[in-house]
Amino acid sequence: MSSATSWAAVVVNYNAGDELIACVASLLADTSAGGPPEIVVVDNASEDGSADALAAIYPEVTLVRAPTNLGFSRANNLGVAATYAPVIAAVNPDVEVDPGTAAAMLGRLDAAADLAAIGPRVRNPDGSQYPSARAFPSGIDALGHAVLGQVWSTNPFTRRYRRLDADWSGPHDVGWLSGSALWFRRAAFDEVGGWDEGFFMYLEDVDLCARFGSAGWRVAYEPGGAVLHRQGLSTSRHPYRMIIEHHRSAARFASKHWHGPRRLLLGPAVALLAVRAATQLSVRAVGGRTERPRTTR
Repeated sequence: MSSATSWAAVVVNYNAGDELIACVASLLADTSAGGPPEIVVVDNASEDGSADALAAIYPEVTLVRAPTNLGFSRANNLGVAATYAPVIAAVNPDVEVDPGTAAAMLGRLDAAADLAAIGPRVRNPDGSQYPSARAFPSGIDALGHAVLGQVWSTNPFTRRYRRLDADWSGPHDVGWLSGSALWFRRAAFDEVGGWDEGFFMYLEDVDLCARFGSAGWRVAYEPGGAVLHRQGLSTSRHPYRMIIEHHRSAARFASKHWHGPRRLLLGPAVALLAVRAATQLSVRAVGGRTERPRTTR
């Protein structure tokens, strides 16, 4: 895969402002795979003028204007449908891609026919490593993370789930990858039915990777590519809805993927999520108006 048409990037925009322009500029600048990618931006009815600014600066970018905010999964599916590229990258508008990342991602997919998806190293704005490649948590770790993650971010359950002690220097297989910057093979994506549009936002990446694994595909981390991720654009602008969507998505994921004896825990887990969401909404309403909302996914 070495030609400019061998991969495409889909960016879902919702009031991302100047960060959308910076994201698209970084994608176009990465010609390491033989040329820039085809870029499709799906705008979820932004009101900040970012879609118009993009069209004026980069008329070569395909812009799909949604009539309303469709959410992450549905908008990404629209973007995928607008390209025929065999490899597609889902890239958040608050991400900037380092030069050379495309070559690393496509090269790894070329070398392993059973790889469905691959994710690069993800850096926080302060330069630290973001744990973007994780394991699927056990029931105990999921419960511990849900209860303690907000108040004790380095608890042992969260440490295992987020792989905070992992060696990020080399490539390795993982359970799932962050959808903020995810390269995937279109054949695998089509085989599993694409993004599940029942997830408006949050855990759609966990769900997609889980379905890749169930279909016999591998998912891997590749530090040869890297991106900078400025997190929380939608979360900070719509904190209450995002708290609700985060917990609703967690309940949907558990309902879809918990089988066998673990299914017995579904009812208590949903009840716990409801209490956790109500607590976070209350805390936010009482004293968190000026704080940037946190997520612990």
